[in-house]
Amino acid sequence: MAEVSDVESYINNFDGEVYSRLVALRKLIRDEAPEALEAISYGLVGYKMNGKPLIYFGGYKNHIGFYATPNGHEAFVKEFSKYKQGKGSVQFPLDQPLPIALIKRVIDYRKNQVAE
Repeated sequence: MAEVSDVESYINNFDGEVYSRLVALRKLIRDEAPEALEAISYGLVGYKMNGKPLIYFGGYKNHIGFYATPNGHEAFVKEFSKYKQGKGSVQFPLDQPLPIALIKRVIDYRKNQVAE
């Protein structure tokens, strides 16, 4: 994928299920954290509040990568355990529903973390 500098272009690089999920995730984060600043960061869609990272996500062939760094993963270790994980990331596979309620809880948790 060509490097992009804005979120709209990033999301538009995808189609099908990946595109749909990226759009849904973007809307969810904007609804839950409307004050967060949105940008492309580390090649992902990223959100910051109070100058601190809130949430990142990215599209891949078979999953959506979700990054709730630096401490969101430790706080939700039980809930994330059913998903494949990497260092600081969790993969939501395309053949399973996007866990909207869990993502909302992670966003709320991260908002409280960066507010302090």
